[in-house]
Amino acid sequence: MRRPLRSFLLATLLTLSVPAHAQDQRFLDSLRKLEPETRLEQVCDYAAMSSISRDTGRPADRAKSDVTSRPAHSGNTLTVKGGAFRSKGQWFALAFTCKGTPDHLHVASLQYKIGEAIPAAKWPSLGLWR
Repeated sequence: MRRPLRSFLLATLLTLSVPAHAQDQRFLDSLRKLEPETRLEQVCDYAAMSSISRDTGRPADRAKSDVTSRPAHSGNTLTVKGGAFRSKGQWFALAFTCKGTPDHLHVASLQYKIGEAIPAAKWPSLGLWR
């Protein structure tokens, strides 16, 4: 796992024990430490999980934008064709287009499409887990 990503995940876990307003600031501070492309991927993955959970009733607890192909970056826009998200222990294919703010700290717009369930037998080769 890349060091900035590991630092981001650790900072995110640490924010769970502080008040909401402090969590938001800590989350933003941890995002600012990432390179812009990684930052955009993180905020877009999080926005995709949140939107899927809200819109579909499928509680998404993980999202990856680079499962079967690398995401495409163009300025403030991230296009994902080979992503996946996890809900209730099952992974599903995911594609989305996400436009971030110029600082890549927030999402301005997101359109996503959920694909088929990914068979558990394929998870190890795709870097997915239970």
